[in-house]
Amino acid sequence: MAEDPLKAAGLDLPTMEKMVRLGIPHCGALGVTVEEVRRDRVTFGLPYDRRFVGDPERGILHGGVVTTLIDTVCGMAVMAKLMRILTIATLDLRIDYLAPARAEETLYATAECYHTTRSVAFCRAWAWHKAAKDGDGEEQVATCAATFMLNSVGKPPIRRDIEDQVAAAKAGDAPA
Repeated sequence: MAEDPLKAAGLDLPTMEKMVRLGIPHCGALGVTVEEVRRDRVTFGLPYDRRFVGDPERGILHGGVVTTLIDTVCGMAVMAKLMRILTIATLDLRIDYLAPARAEETLYATAECYHTTRSVAFCRAWAWHKAAKDGDGEEQVATCAATFMLNSVGKPPIRRDIEDQVAAAKAGDAPA
């Protein structure tokens, strides 16, 4: 059986979860989870938390929290597409809010990096809830179009211990 290329690149689900939760402190504080990692798409989750409510009467999440989730999942979709960890910077992020993020429900965001050049990556994403009726399907909250500069200045947002784990995963001797 062939080795998973994302695992070989240090971008499998457990490693990406560590990168997001530990390497990006804001995402760690929000409780962002990595739900799915494929080369053609990445999905994150954001469990509901009253601390991030923007409308106290209805319990709806603040738009800034939704934006953080979408921006971060897009960035990770770029890395999954290119199958390498690199520094990126958000150049443009356009979000259309279609419906409020419902109270007491996990919000998900899925992103696809659909085109890259030598210096820019192009993504589309959508934030969504599981369908209220049967939980099978999606009810969109927001859509996004974004561009990212590749190989921006600095190092990727990864702590040294995570870098070591990524290197070990690439070498095939990652701890279980």
